[in-house]
Amino acid sequence: MESLATYGSGSDSEPEPSVSYGAIASFKNKLRVLDATPAVVERDEVKPYDFIAADAKVVSYNPTVEQMYTATLGPANPFKTQQAAAQKNMFCGFVENTGVSDFQFDAQRKTFHSQGYAEDPTAYMQTTGTKYVGEVEKAEENDGRTVFEDDREKKKKRKREHFGDPSDPEGYKGPWAEYVDQVKTSGPSEEQRATLDEWAARKEPKANAKPDENEKTILHIEDSHDYQGRSFLVAPKDGPVNLYNPEPPEKCFLPKKLLHTWDAHNKGVAKVILFPKTGHLILSCGMDSKIKLWELYGKRRCIRTYSGHAKAVRDIVFNNDGSKFLSASYDRMIKLWDTETGACLSRFTTKKIPYCVQFHPDDDKQNFFVSGMADKKIVGWDINSGEITQEYDRHLGAVNTITFIERNISFVSTSDDKSLRVWDWDIPVDRKHIADPSMHAIPSCSLSASGKWLACQSMDNKISIFATQKLRLNRKKVFKGHMVAGYACQCNFSPDNSYLMSGDADGRCFIWDWKTTKVYKRFKAHEGVCIGCVWLPHETSKIVTCGWDGKIKLWD
Repeated sequence: MESLATYGSGSDSEPEPSVSYGAIASFKNKLRVLDATPAVVERDEVKPYDFIAADAKVVSYNPTVEQMYTATLGPANPFKTQQAAAQKNMFCGFVENTGVSDFQFDAQRKTFHSQGYAEDPTAYMQTTGTKYVGEVEKAEENDGRTVFEDDREKKKKRKREHFGDPSDPEGYKGPWAEYVDQVKTSGPSEEQRATLDEWAARKEPKANAKPDENEKTILHIEDSHDYQGRSFLVAPKDGPVNLYNPEPPEKCFLPKKLLHTWDAHNKGVAKVILFPKTGHLILSCGMDSKIKLWELYGKRRCIRTYSGHAKAVRDIVFNNDGSKFLSASYDRMIKLWDTETGACLSRFTTKKIPYCVQFHPDDDKQNFFVSGMADKKIVGWDINSGEITQEYDRHLGAVNTITFIERNISFVSTSDDKSLRVWDWDIPVDRKHIADPSMHAIPSCSLSASGKWLACQSMDNKISIFATQKLRLNRKKVFKGHMVAGYACQCNFSPDNSYLMSGDADGRCFIWDWKTTKVYKRFKAHEGVCIGCVWLPHETSKIVTCGWDGKIKLWD
């Protein structure tokens, strides 16, 4: 310090000024007062908490809960929405880690998707309110059960009666003893029974329904009886051939010319059949919902018209003596007519469209007939009682034809399911089923006069022949050349089984030789589809054809 006091700023040439001792002492006192430590604020003067930056990730002390969740201070962006300004730690919001097992999470997630509610994971932080999210009322009703919790009460095991004494054969029940609380009789209530009876009445097939106002008949001839009182159902004995001869002609020949034409129906003719045994009358049904009876010999007049169907008639069939016939129509009705008087005797319906009808050929079973329906069933009826006697329900499509074979103890049915089934009479289980991938639907069948062969019109433009004894397909007998795809054209045999004939979609009539399966004759029969043809049973070369042009023609 003394040296410092004696130090001067002048040059060496200048004389140094003298400093007194008192000045040095006062300077020393000033140096003792000088403090070099920085100014520090004491902790007592600090505010109750410090501010934490909003984007801070590390805090050097332990802040309190109030400090962590206090409001954010500082300027705010006025253009941010409340959702955008909310605190986030990821794009969709703020996610907090919590300790939940995978099973609990899956249980709550599946419960929410199936039941609509789940437990609130923040419920432990809430002192009031519900602990569920979603459908709270349903959650409280189910007591918050998850999908993995069974809400059904455990069923108590039913007690059985005492097994009894095994030494007593009559009183011993064993494991077959009934339950103690078993109700042996139960049934619907009175209201339910009334409803069921009403429903069954609507579903029950109706026979002998109320007469239709449109059921009427017109007799077109004045001399319906001859001088001996015989009606037109009796075959004439003065004809060109003996109509009462049970034997067929020895040799048949091909027809060559047109003999007569009947303008039968206003619309197309659906089918023609001959009077049984004698064949002196023709019965035709048409798409104009009418059925007509025609003379084949003599004046060849229209004898009677039967009206009563609301829609087109699809099929007709005589009984054995020709006194009655059945008609099946698209109006879902099957009607039994008296041939001579024209009266409608009975009406049958299952509320389904009948495709074919057939009387039982036995004389002692003329009160039974079967009908092929559009609902894949064959229904057997009893005319006397008007009730259904049997249902044959094995086909997979609408039933098209029914033909009796083997001395009338069984019958063959064809269907749109491209199969043939053989049934025993009054047994609803088919004993033979013929179905082949190469087969097509068979809309028409015809039985030969000898009863040995069944001709089946196939939709692939050919006629297949089956032997009726075991119903086997004769692959050597295939008749082709005509076009019938899409049409139910009839096929038929000649009385001596030497020819087979069929209609055609182009209005032609084809005649094949039975032995060689060659086409012997084809001729233009009708302008539209030639839908039906039949060979007269006592004539050698006369046939009857019908077509969709509404005409019936006689050829010889």
